[in-house]
Amino acid sequence: MRERDLVGRARRFIVEGEVTLRLLLGPRARFRAESILLAPERWPGLAPDVSACPEKPPVYLAAKAVMSAMTGFPIHRGVLAVGLRGPEPEPAALVPPAPAPALVLGLAGLTNHDNVGAAFRNAAAFGADAVLLDAASCDPLYRKSIRVSAGAALIQPFARLSPGQDWLALAEALDLEALALSPGASELLGDRPVPARVLLILGTEGPGLDATTLSRARPVRIPMAPGFDSLNVATAAGIALQTIARGQGRLVSAG
Repeated sequence: MRERDLVGRARRFIVEGEVTLRLLLGPRARFRAESILLAPERWPGLAPDVSACPEKPPVYLAAKAVMSAMTGFPIHRGVLAVGLRGPEPEPAALVPPAPAPALVLGLAGLTNHDNVGAAFRNAAAFGADAVLLDAASCDPLYRKSIRVSAGAALIQPFARLSPGQDWLALAEALDLEALALSPGASELLGDRPVPARVLLILGTEGPGLDATTLSRARPVRIPMAPGFDSLNVATAAGIALQTIARGQGRLVSAG
């Protein structure tokens, strides 16, 4: 069964690896495991996590050769699980209501699973309240996205905009100031005080955000060395999120 069919029609997703499975079974997970498939030698180390799970899923054991034959790809870690997606939340339900501080990451047209996964990892690391994706962005619960996110896609609140939904209208409705990250912006990120409520919008690598969004939002850029203005979109997201989160007082130094 192809993964896109599993996601699109069965409302399920695949988790691979010990770190991500522990997150799926843990209290912070936004989803639950329907079943688990393990190589026999992996069961003793994961048995306590399964036992601690309030809704204990069935666990099946099979040799790695059998697992690889079943899934159609080599299973190196010997750890797989099927997760249930559940209902899709509305974007407004994930954003703290005004006047509380808010930090929301918006992904517009990101079709690379590595970039989406890395952006989720950054969002979790810097305490973003939510990630919003437009209809064109790829699925953060795709197996590779989950793996690259180090499991952040399983715990980071996210929602998808309806096709054609307007980023700026959404920002206005939720009382968020829309910052559009663009290498062509005249304002440097950090030049002005960080707003208390931010929607940080990033576009896909290459084309970036469309001109309409840039003209209606507040464009900002990350300062770089002369002669080069290109960053991987997930790297740019991490730098911008850290700057905003620090300005909002979200990051507490270890004492």
